[in-house]
Amino acid sequence: MKLRVDADMCTGHGRCYALAPDVFGADEFGHCEIRVTDVDGALLEQALLGVQNCPEQAISFED
Repeated sequence: MKLRVDADMCTGHGRCYALAPDVFGADEFGHCEIRVTDVDGALLEQALLGVQNCPEQAISFED
């Protein structure tokens, strides 16, 4: 599965990279950066945590 982040929606709470540091990181403003776009296995579990815990719902999966 592929991840995407809507940069306009992200306000930099940091939950994604706190919960899933192998998948998400922070840019110079603290906003979400996706480190791994194609996720599976253990990375998929981390990605799901990031998606589910984003207050703005800025992170999603693409087909």
